[in-house]
Amino acid sequence: MTQKNHWLLVIIALSCTYLIWGSTYLAIKYAIESFPPFVMVGLRFTIAGSLLYVTLRLLGHAAPTRLQWRGAALVGLLLPVLGNGTVSQVQLHVSSSVAALAIATAPIWMAIFSSLWGHKISRREWLGIAIGLIGILLLNTRGSLQGDWVSACLLMFAAACWSLGSVWGKHLSMPSGLMGAASQMLCGGIIAFLFSIAFGEHMPAQVSPRAWGGLGFMIVPGSIIAFSAYHWLLHHVRPLVASSNTFVNPVVAFVVGVWFADEQIYLMEYISLAVILVGVFLVLTATKEAVPDEQIV
Repeated sequence: MTQKNHWLLVIIALSCTYLIWGSTYLAIKYAIESFPPFVMVGLRFTIAGSLLYVTLRLLGHAAPTRLQWRGAALVGLLLPVLGNGTVSQVQLHVSSSVAALAIATAPIWMAIFSSLWGHKISRREWLGIAIGLIGILLLNTRGSLQGDWVSACLLMFAAACWSLGSVWGKHLSMPSGLMGAASQMLCGGIIAFLFSIAFGEHMPAQVSPRAWGGLGFMIVPGSIIAFSAYHWLLHHVRPLVASSNTFVNPVVAFVVGVWFADEQIYLMEYISLAVILVGVFLVLTATKEAVPDEQIV
């Protein structure tokens, strides 16, 4: 692959994670109006993973080995279940835009976990991470999460789980290409159903059209397209670039939440957002330092 084509794929994949995942926060809000959080996550990833898995098998891709299924299950637990599932649970109490803004701590956790596997974080990246953290602290102390430390801590937990799964997954035995994304989603969906049983959740007797629409959006664009794009990014760019969607998603979530759901955004949320955007600019424009045995952007 030429450098030009590689960059084009990176831009397309990042655009998917930026725009689609930024919109899924509102889709989650709509879906959990009818579906309990982990039932919704189970449906989302089981259906998306099954559709992608069957398609790939029909196209001749090899089935994952037992060791690869184990790796997919670990990542499926950390990303779809503990990551997306926890965010969905918290969105019962906070707006979609605030949830997206708080989850922007993911690159901070990504830097910590990736450094355990030899990735050297540049000083410019650390500066961007620090500025992004200041934005999150502003949100938690002066913004909409003020006083709601349970929700704030759960969102930090979700970001940490997502980041650990993203970094660890690169070092686990995993099917190549899109089969890796399909197996992770399928395993994550099944595990989410187990969580829903443990929490006493049940399928709703009635589902609103808006909830069906939210679930459908998360299955096709939100999972089959964006999750696959994120899986590709994790194996072709620096970890902080792959996770940079968590900085940009709040911008999209803000716009979508205000335009389509009349969510109230206060001055401190805008200030926090501006600070976080400075952080993401520094992270994305940082030059690479030594990262062994990987193709990096």
